Amino acid sequence: MVGFPTSCCTFSLRVFSYSIGSSQGAGTLGRFTPSSILLFLICFWVAVIGVPSKGEAAPGSDLPLKHIRATIPILGTTMSENAEPIGIVAEIQLEFLQRRDHKGLDVQFQTTPGKFSPYAQQSVMQALYRVVEAAALNPDSWTIRFRLPYPGVTLYGESLSAMAALNIVALAKNEPVDEETILTGTVTADGHVGTVGGVPLKILAAHKQHFRKVLIPEESDVADGDWETPFLMEVRPVSSISKAYLALTNRPLRTSLTDHSLTAGLSP
Repeated sequence: MVGFPTSCCTFSLRVFSYSIGSSQGAGTLGRFTPSSILLFLICFWVAVIGVPSKGEAAPGSDLPLKHIRATIPILGTTMSENAEPIGIVAEIQLEFLQRRDHKGLDVQFQTTPGKFSPYAQQSVMQALYRVVEAAALNPDSWTIRFRLPYPGVTLYGESLSAMAALNIVALAKNEPVDEETILTGTVTADGHVGTVGGVPLKILAAHKQHFRKVLIPEESDVADGDWETPFLMEVRPVSSISKAYLALTNRPLRTSLTDHSLTAGLSP
């Protein structure tokens, strides 16, 4: 991309007029006036800048086909000031770019202001590969950047992975996610929503943040025990990522018969 700075050098051009002829009555061979010379220079300048050089790319050719920034809510647990476990609703910031090349999926985890633990990164990557394959999409032109907007905080665990991966696919497909619905869970190798802990605490946190619907794994953690659904909230167990995506977007996860060979070479 080529841009002009706000402060530019200013050039002045002084044009001289002259005549070619004989002082002894010979006819004038030519006369150039300031206006004619200036017109010639302007035309020449327009012609030069209008023809791109051989090594210069066409304007906009280096820009991505799609560039979306989004904020994704996630459910987690932490310790209170009294050293008691509590549920929280946090946010991760996501930048999705669809490049013009096809050099492979590029996923980046920013280290500031907050950062993602290696285990959290691995779980998100694993979930993303599995959801992309289930959706029959080709991600080799995607660049994805994750950012945790909490200074000095490290995000651990894997319960964000399904929510993050399904939101990325929704961005790629231009399908909006219900802002009043939130999901906690992992993505298993066979395409199910995997079990996570702390579900009762997470449900209470989602209720305090006025989420209307919480999607949880169909198989619960035995350590969670019994819990009650808060008033005016729907808690829906989902068994597969296809059902989770349908609940998040009201659209099917796989919408085309794309050849599986597009994702056959992917591996977490």
